[in-house]
Amino acid sequence: MLKLIGISKSFLRRGIVLDNLDLEVDEGDSIAVTGPSGSGKTTLMNIIGLLDRPDSGNIVFRNHSILDYNADEAALYRNRNIGFVFQDHLLLPYLTVQENIMLPLLAQKISNDEYSAKETLVEMLMSKTGIDSLKDKYPFHISGGEAQRVSLIRALINKPSLLLADEPTGSLDAVNASLLGDVLVKLNKDMGITLLVTTHSTELASKLKLHLKLENGKLKT
Repeated sequence: MLKLIGISKSFLRRGIVLDNLDLEVDEGDSIAVTGPSGSGKTTLMNIIGLLDRPDSGNIVFRNHSILDYNADEAALYRNRNIGFVFQDHLLLPYLTVQENIMLPLLAQKISNDEYSAKETLVEMLMSKTGIDSLKDKYPFHISGGEAQRVSLIRALINKPSLLLADEPTGSLDAVNASLLGDVLVKLNKDMGITLLVTTHSTELASKLKLHLKLENGKLKT
Protein backbone atom coordinates (compact mmCIF):
# COMPACT_ATOMS: atom_id res chain seq x y z
CA MET A 1 0.00 0.00 0.00
CA LEU A 2 2.61 2.53 1.12
CA LYS A 3 6.34 2.74 0.59
CA LEU A 4 8.72 5.36 1.96
CA ILE A 5 12.07 5.35 0.19
CA GLY A 6 15.11 7.19 1.56
CA ILE A 7 13.10 9.82 3.44
CA SER A 8 15.25 12.49 5.11
CA LYS A 9 14.13 15.56 7.05
CA SER A 10 16.05 18.07 9.12
CA PHE A 11 15.18 21.23 11.02
CA LEU A 12 17.37 24.22 11.71
CA ARG A 13 17.35 23.85 15.50
CA ARG A 14 16.86 20.08 15.80
CA GLY A 15 19.20 18.94 13.07
CA ILE A 16 18.53 15.66 11.22
CA VAL A 17 15.28 14.02 12.39
CA LEU A 18 14.71 11.43 9.67
CA ASP A 19 17.80 10.02 7.99
CA ASN A 20 17.36 8.03 4.76
CA LEU A 21 14.37 6.24 6.32
CA ASP A 22 12.61 3.36 4.59
CA LEU A 23 9.19 1.90 5.41
CA GLU A 24 6.80 -0.50 3.72
CA VAL A 25 3.16 -0.83 4.80
CA ASP A 26 0.92 -3.56 3.40
CA GLU A 27 -2.87 -3.50 3.21
CA GLY A 28 -4.36 -4.45 6.57
CA ASP A 29 -1.13 -3.97 8.54
CA SER A 30 -1.14 -2.64 12.08
CA ILE A 31 2.19 -1.01 12.91
CA ALA A 32 3.36 0.76 16.05
CA VAL A 33 6.26 3.22 15.94
CA THR A 34 7.87 4.04 19.26
CA GLY A 35 10.70 6.38 20.16
CA PRO A 36 11.57 9.15 22.60
CA SER A 37 10.10 12.64 22.34
CA GLY A 38 11.79 14.54 19.55
CA SER A 39 12.77 11.40 17.66
CA GLY A 40 10.66 12.38 14.64
CA LYS A 41 7.50 10.29 15.08
CA THR A 42 5.11 13.17 14.42
CA THR A 43 7.27 14.42 11.55
CA LEU A 44 7.05 10.96 9.99
CA MET A 45 3.24 10.94 10.25
CA ASN A 46 2.96 14.45 8.84
CA ILE A 47 5.09 13.50 5.85
CA ILE A 48 2.98 10.42 5.13
CA GLY A 49 -0.14 12.58 5.32
CA LEU A 50 1.47 15.26 3.09
CA LEU A 51 1.15 17.81 5.87
CA ASP A 52 4.92 18.25 5.63
CA ARG A 53 7.51 17.60 2.95
CA PRO A 54 10.78 15.66 3.29
CA ASP A 55 14.08 17.16 2.20
CA SER A 56 14.71 14.11 0.03
CA GLY A 57 13.31 10.68 -0.77
CA ASN A 58 10.06 9.47 -2.26
CA ILE A 59 6.65 8.24 -1.11
CA VAL A 60 4.68 5.75 -3.18
CA PHE A 61 1.03 5.12 -2.35
CA ARG A 62 -0.65 2.30 -4.25
CA ASN A 63 1.95 2.50 -7.01
CA HIS A 64 1.71 6.28 -7.40
CA SER A 65 4.42 8.70 -6.33
CA ILE A 66 2.66 11.36 -4.27
CA LEU A 67 5.36 13.86 -3.31
CA ASP A 68 4.85 15.91 -6.47
CA TYR A 69 1.17 16.48 -5.72
CA ASN A 70 0.04 20.10 -5.67
CA ALA A 71 -2.08 21.44 -2.79
CA ASP A 72 -5.39 20.33 -4.31
CA GLU A 73 -4.09 16.86 -5.18
CA ALA A 74 -2.62 16.46 -1.69
CA ALA A 75 -5.94 17.46 -0.11
CA LEU A 76 -7.77 14.94 -2.30
CA TYR A 77 -5.25 12.23 -1.34
CA ARG A 78 -5.84 12.92 2.36
CA ASN A 79 -9.61 13.12 2.01
CA ARG A 80 -9.93 9.86 0.07
CA ASN A 81 -7.30 7.75 1.78
CA ILE A 82 -6.11 9.06 5.15
CA GLY A 83 -7.71 9.32 8.57
CA PHE A 84 -5.91 11.31 11.28
CA VAL A 85 -6.15 10.85 15.05
CA PHE A 86 -4.06 13.14 17.24
CA GLN A 87 -3.11 13.14 20.93
CA ASP A 88 -5.61 15.95 21.57
CA HIS A 89 -9.12 15.17 20.37
CA LEU A 90 -9.69 18.67 18.90
CA LEU A 91 -13.48 18.49 19.32
CA LEU A 92 -15.42 21.74 18.97
CA PRO A 93 -17.09 22.48 22.33
CA TYR A 94 -20.25 24.06 20.87
CA LEU A 95 -21.09 21.03 18.71
CA THR A 96 -22.59 17.78 19.95
CA VAL A 97 -20.71 14.50 19.66
CA GLN A 98 -22.59 13.56 16.48
CA GLU A 99 -22.14 17.03 14.97
CA ASN A 100 -18.39 16.86 15.66
CA ILE A 101 -18.21 13.49 13.92
CA MET A 102 -20.15 14.69 10.88
CA LEU A 103 -18.14 17.92 10.60
CA PRO A 104 -15.75 16.72 7.83
CA LEU A 105 -18.75 16.22 5.53
CA LEU A 106 -19.50 19.95 5.50
CA ALA A 107 -16.56 20.52 3.16
CA GLN A 108 -17.90 17.98 0.66
CA LYS A 109 -20.69 18.05 -1.85
CA ILE A 110 -22.64 14.86 -1.19
CA SER A 111 -26.20 13.79 -1.90
CA ASN A 112 -28.85 13.20 0.72
CA ASP A 113 -28.51 9.46 0.13
CA GLU A 114 -24.75 9.61 0.70
CA TYR A 115 -25.27 11.62 3.87
CA SER A 116 -27.78 9.07 5.15
CA ALA A 117 -25.26 6.30 4.42
CA LYS A 118 -22.66 8.21 6.47
CA GLU A 119 -25.11 8.53 9.34
CA THR A 120 -25.63 4.76 9.26
CA LEU A 121 -21.85 4.23 9.27
CA VAL A 122 -21.48 6.57 12.25
CA GLU A 123 -24.18 4.71 14.18
CA MET A 124 -22.36 1.43 13.54
CA LEU A 125 -18.98 2.85 14.60
CA MET A 126 -20.40 4.48 17.72
CA SER A 127 -21.93 1.16 18.68
CA LYS A 128 -18.65 -0.70 18.02
CA THR A 129 -16.74 1.76 20.20
CA GLY A 130 -19.31 1.87 22.99
CA ILE A 131 -20.33 5.53 22.74
CA ASP A 132 -23.68 5.27 20.96
CA SER A 133 -25.45 6.82 23.96
CA LEU A 134 -23.36 10.01 23.75
CA LYS A 135 -24.40 11.38 20.36
CA ASP A 136 -26.38 14.35 21.75
CA LYS A 137 -23.88 15.26 24.49
CA TYR A 138 -21.29 18.02 24.23
CA PRO A 139 -17.51 17.45 24.61
CA PHE A 140 -17.45 18.95 28.12
CA HIS A 141 -20.01 16.32 29.25
CA ILE A 142 -17.87 13.31 28.30
CA SER A 143 -14.59 11.82 29.50
CA GLY A 144 -11.20 12.13 27.79
CA GLY A 145 -11.35 8.51 26.71
CA GLU A 146 -14.82 8.98 25.22
CA ALA A 147 -13.70 12.16 23.45
CA GLN A 148 -10.78 10.32 21.89
CA ARG A 149 -13.15 7.64 20.59
CA VAL A 150 -15.29 10.41 19.09
CA SER A 151 -12.24 11.80 17.29
CA LEU A 152 -11.44 8.28 16.08
CA ILE A 153 -14.89 7.88 14.51
CA ARG A 154 -14.59 11.34 12.94
CA ALA A 155 -11.35 10.16 11.34
CA LEU A 156 -13.14 7.10 9.94
CA ILE A 157 -16.18 8.85 8.48
CA ASN A 158 -14.72 8.93 4.96
CA LYS A 159 -13.70 5.25 5.20
CA PRO A 160 -9.95 5.86 4.94
CA SER A 161 -7.75 2.98 3.87
CA LEU A 162 -4.95 4.19 6.16
CA LEU A 163 -5.42 5.50 9.70
CA LEU A 164 -2.57 7.59 11.12
CA ALA A 165 -2.84 7.81 14.91
CA ASP A 166 -0.22 10.07 16.48
CA GLU A 167 0.09 9.35 20.23
CA PRO A 168 -3.68 8.62 20.44
CA THR A 169 -3.46 7.47 24.08
CA GLY A 170 -0.91 10.05 25.23
CA SER A 171 -3.41 12.18 27.17
CA LEU A 172 -5.40 9.26 28.63
CA ASP A 173 -5.17 7.38 31.92
CA ALA A 174 -4.12 3.73 31.86
CA VAL A 175 -7.66 2.32 31.76
CA ASN A 176 -8.86 4.52 28.90
CA ALA A 177 -5.57 4.08 27.03
CA SER A 178 -6.01 0.31 27.16
CA LEU A 179 -9.64 0.59 25.99
CA LEU A 180 -8.73 2.79 23.04
CA GLY A 181 -5.94 0.41 22.09
CA ASP A 182 -8.44 -2.45 22.04
CA VAL A 183 -10.79 -0.37 19.86
CA LEU A 184 -8.01 0.33 17.35
CA VAL A 185 -7.12 -3.37 17.14
CA LYS A 186 -10.78 -4.30 16.67
CA LEU A 187 -11.28 -1.78 13.86
CA ASN A 188 -8.14 -3.04 12.15
CA LYS A 189 -9.40 -6.61 12.38
CA ASP A 190 -13.10 -6.07 11.65
CA MET A 191 -12.90 -3.33 9.00
CA GLY A 192 -9.50 -4.06 7.46
CA ILE A 193 -8.28 -0.51 8.07
CA THR A 194 -4.50 -0.28 7.80
CA LEU A 195 -3.18 1.20 11.03
CA LEU A 196 0.00 3.17 11.69
CA VAL A 197 0.34 4.37 15.29
CA THR A 198 3.05 6.37 17.02
CA THR A 199 3.13 5.87 20.76
CA HIS A 200 5.20 5.93 23.93
CA SER A 201 3.08 3.06 25.25
CA THR A 202 4.74 -0.36 25.06
CA GLU A 203 1.36 -1.86 25.98
CA LEU A 204 -0.31 -0.35 22.92
CA ALA A 205 2.64 -1.27 20.71
CA SER A 206 2.41 -4.89 21.87
CA LYS A 207 -1.21 -5.10 20.63
CA LEU A 208 -0.26 -4.36 17.03
CA LYS A 209 1.20 -6.80 14.53
CA LEU A 210 4.53 -5.00 14.08
CA HIS A 211 6.52 -2.84 16.49
CA LEU A 212 9.16 -0.53 14.98
CA LYS A 213 11.51 1.77 16.87
CA LEU A 214 12.53 5.16 15.51
CA GLU A 215 16.16 5.67 16.50
CA ASN A 216 18.72 8.05 15.01
CA GLY A 217 16.37 8.86 12.16
CA LYS A 218 15.76 5.28 11.06
CA LEU A 219 13.17 2.60 11.77
CA LYS A 220 14.37 -0.63 13.37
CA THR A 221 12.59 -3.78 14.50
